Amino acid sequence: MNKLIEIEVAYALPENQALECLKVPNGTTVAQAIKLSGICNKFSEIQPNDKNLGIFGKLVKSEAILRNHDRIEIYRPITVDPKEKRRKRVEKAIASNKKINKQ
Repeated sequence: MNKLIEIEVAYALPENQALECLKVPNGTTVAQAIKLSGICNKFSEIQPNDKNLGIFGKLVKSEAILRNHDRIEIYRPITVDPKEKRRKRVEKAIASNKKINKQ
């Protein structure tokens, strides 16, 4: 008899998050668990591939075997370069600081 393990599949948008908890047979892969979770039916934009899957923040391949209590995370594509976002935030802080100093 194949032992069942408990796992979670997580996906988040800025305005909506999903966390599916399920029991799967020991030896289940990341790709199989995502399919079993049905999360792709709820979010049509999900295109699971090896570049956007992780377990607890660490990138994994879709054929990785799951362990008990793993949380699969499906990541969204980066829409803004993090360095550019930080640069704009610093520029805004500097401009705000200059405005305060003039008063």
